[in-house]
Amino acid sequence: MKKLANVRNIGISAHIDSGKTTLTERILFYAGRIHRIQEVKGKDGGATMDFMELEKERGITITSAATNVTWNGCEVNIIDTPGHVDFTIEVERSLRVLDGAVLVLCAVGGVQSQSITVDRQMKRYRVPRIAFINKMDRTGADPARVVSELEIKLGHVAVPLQIPIGAGDGFAGVIDLIDMKRIEFVGAVGERVQRTDIPQELADEAERARSGMLDTLSLYDDELMEIMLEDRPVEAAMIHKAVRNATLNREITPVLFGSAYRNKGVQLLLDAVGRFLPSPLDRVAYAADNHNDGAETAITADPEGPLVAMAFKLVEETFGQVTYTRLYRGRMVKGQQYLNTRRGKKQRVMRILKIHADRREEVPEACAGDIVGIMGIDCNSGDTICDPADNLALEAIEVVEPVISLSIAPETSADRDRMSRGLGRFVREDPTFHVHQDERSEQTIISGMGELHLEVYVERLRREYKCGLTVGRPKVQYREAPTTESAYDYKHKKQTGGSGQYAHVIGKLIPLPEDCEQDYEFENTVTGGRIPTEYIPSVDKGFQMARTKGPLAGYEIVRTKMVLEDGSNHAVDSSDLAFQVCARTAFRKAFLGANPVILEPLMSVEVEVPTDFQGSVTGDLSSRRGLISGVEMKANACIVTAEVPLAEMFGYATAVRSLTQGQATFTMEFLTYRRAPVSVQADVIAEAQKERAAVKD
Repeated sequence: MKKLANVRNIGISAHIDSGKTTLTERILFYAGRIHRIQEVKGKDGGATMDFMELEKERGITITSAATNVTWNGCEVNIIDTPGHVDFTIEVERSLRVLDGAVLVLCAVGGVQSQSITVDRQMKRYRVPRIAFINKMDRTGADPARVVSELEIKLGHVAVPLQIPIGAGDGFAGVIDLIDMKRIEFVGAVGERVQRTDIPQELADEAERARSGMLDTLSLYDDELMEIMLEDRPVEAAMIHKAVRNATLNREITPVLFGSAYRNKGVQLLLDAVGRFLPSPLDRVAYAADNHNDGAETAITADPEGPLVAMAFKLVEETFGQVTYTRLYRGRMVKGQQYLNTRRGKKQRVMRILKIHADRREEVPEACAGDIVGIMGIDCNSGDTICDPADNLALEAIEVVEPVISLSIAPETSADRDRMSRGLGRFVREDPTFHVHQDERSEQTIISGMGELHLEVYVERLRREYKCGLTVGRPKVQYREAPTTESAYDYKHKKQTGGSGQYAHVIGKLIPLPEDCEQDYEFENTVTGGRIPTEYIPSVDKGFQMARTKGPLAGYEIVRTKMVLEDGSNHAVDSSDLAFQVCARTAFRKAFLGANPVILEPLMSVEVEVPTDFQGSVTGDLSSRRGLISGVEMKANACIVTAEVPLAEMFGYATAVRSLTQGQATFTMEFLTYRRAPVSVQADVIAEAQKERAAVKD
């Protein structure tokens, strides 16, 4: 148990280009895991955690990478996650299995669009976090504004534990408000932490900041409040305890400052991870007990209890599939059999691996709190692996539906086999990457979260599988939806000799509101046995089958509630199949009578651009049918936020570079589906009809 108290499982998450991977590189160096610092876009091979060739070339993180270090007696398992929204599933599944997190914010950019997304994911999985305001050395750094945004935009109670000494080129270190010491980082790579007394000119500011910190903390700690009311001195140990308890309860977010690139503040962040973030003993996971009608069961980190673990990421490697797994309870021993709850069968763990980026170290066993790679298990992301005597299912990972697709075709028959192998692997690894065969055109369609997402997978097919490909143009995943209520009364009757088919359904289709979380609902109000109970699920199944391909342009139908009110059956001719067929036709007729419309995906776009080019960028976004929702000034740049249809954003990366002489950066995130203008609907339907005609020919 003592070992578990010293384990920290943390993720490093942030908006793109906030310095996550650079920070992780310094953590590895100071903790002695690596002996030379490499830069993300350096000429010496790139950062340790960005080990894929594409990551090194582009200077971005594409897949989450795991490692572990030891710091001041704590074993810290770290997952470095991507910042780009196209790879948000990597953040989602990492946060699902972590105990704590470091939210990295840029001292200039502050709270940006992906910061908000990441914070929402942390809240969903109830993950305590520390905020690290990075890039204090950049011109325009404004730490006070970033702390304010942390409170206003994200709703945190931000508690700075330090105040920075200077900013931009003048950033020299920090003042620790707990120990009241000036801290500087000296040596060739800031390896020595030098503590000295606070200079006289900074003493008043430090005292005011410390008083503010203690006032906030006293709201969450009665003992601390009592000491302050009695005007007694507050010991550092008491402050550490108050910060830790309030952080674990997710009541506050401690804030630290630094510059990972300039090697300042990283060691203090590691100290804070050990002091304030939870160990596996401080966290409770919940699982459904399938032996007990799905009753919720609390899972604590007992290494001697029966095993409960979650497979949260799959990676296909040259020597087989490695399954990244978090152990919540018990021990996993090499060679033993365990139950895969979803599949309902036992599987044997052949190897257990400690993971450091792209390197592996085999170990005989792992215990509660560990994050390891295992081999020999055939499973999917989110599967629960447990002791064969139990049947528990941990809370699943939330997966977002793809919004963009394109067609790919192999150039030769040999390429077809390689493409098939690669796509099969990527689908298993990434739940947001979908592949299907278009029935009309017989094309292979890949779908994902954005242009970059699909571009990366196409490039990986070419490089890793030596696959020649012809790539079609990107295609938006539209949706179809009803706008008015519509009744249906349809009788399916077919006689072909012998038993025929008979089914009759009566009811209504009701549009669901835009903010409804469900795309489809089914309600049965049939009374008196007019439709036998065993056929009700058949009707529901028929409706759902019809929903997958709408009559307007072949897209999925959403925001629909089907109410089954009445019907009839035949003692001989009614069957499961008859009611399915009847429901499909009834759905189609009801939908066409409900004034259906095409919905298009709307993206939340954030562009950071020098003020000189603000007009060009806003004008261009407006010409793309974008609605400008805000313009915020930050130092010598401005942040333009807008809602723009995805269909208008293809090729925007090139366009915005040419508009701003390469000085703008932008991020794009799926926002919602909204009704498309009449002219756009007409174009989408015409395009679908043209495709159908081409297939018939």
